[in-house]
Amino acid sequence: MSALDLGMAPPRRTDAARRVARRGLLFALPAILLLVAIYIVPMLVLAGFSVTDYQLGALNWDFVGLKNFRDAFADPVFLRALWNTVLYAVIVIPAGVFLALGVALLVHGRKRSRAFWETAYFLPVTATLVAMATVWQFLLHPSLGPVNAAIRWLGFEPVSFLGNPALLIPTMAVIGIWQVLGFNMVLFLAGLTAIPKDLHEAARLDGARHPLDRFLTVTWPMLGPTTMFVTVTTSISAFKVFETVAVLTKGRSGSEVLLYALYLEGFEYSNTGYAAALTLIFLAIVLVLSLGQSVQMDRKVHY
Repeated sequence: MSALDLGMAPPRRTDAARRVARRGLLFALPAILLLVAIYIVPMLVLAGFSVTDYQLGALNWDFVGLKNFRDAFADPVFLRALWNTVLYAVIVIPAGVFLALGVALLVHGRKRSRAFWETAYFLPVTATLVAMATVWQFLLHPSLGPVNAAIRWLGFEPVSFLGNPALLIPTMAVIGIWQVLGFNMVLFLAGLTAIPKDLHEAARLDGARHPLDRFLTVTWPMLGPTTMFVTVTTSISAFKVFETVAVLTKGRSGSEVLLYALYLEGFEYSNTGYAAALTLIFLAIVLVLSLGQSVQMDRKVHY
């Protein structure tokens, strides 16, 4: 029976407890201030710029309310960049997740050569994407690149992967899949290593003789948390595509994406207010996508 049930006042916090609480707050204060300085203050400044017509270097600006947001959704360049980013993500997310899972399953079954394949697939993650984009530019060159040399050897006409607007986003999506494959594979390998071998043996004794049956009944459910994390991180990476566009296409028609459009407005055209509004739209899209995926997949995850 509590003190409230007996009609007595609850015990007050002692001076020692208050001192411990104050000390704890003091210890946490540097981290709190750092969090406010790095995340909260820039977001407030960004929100403030988004409702003005401020241009970089200007001494005066006016409050315009939601005009920048209305202009964004009436701007054909922004809408095209939004569509291209969604198309890029639709290609990269499922392919980047399931191909990485397939590669992880193959590498996990290796004994002697596992370290070699892990290193080979993880190398793109350690490489500078700007430098590797230049390598891809050579590989896909219509006359000098080895990819088109193989296409000609097969008897087909060369393909201008970086010159045909209809192929720009699919081509960059292939590069994006290549970029995330190694990192996702390592995450899936960690998840596969954590699965107890006894579960596979129990499933085999229960009648799951075929490896596919054991994968569907044991491996796939046990990889639920890993799959959720990989899907969310791949989605964020897909929507943050920038370097390949900046190096390979310079954002020409057919390859516009959200981050590059934001970069042009903010740093090339100096439309800081409009760029701030685009940034908030971008952050809202990524936040809604990440939370939606987490909530939806968390219902199906077995921890």
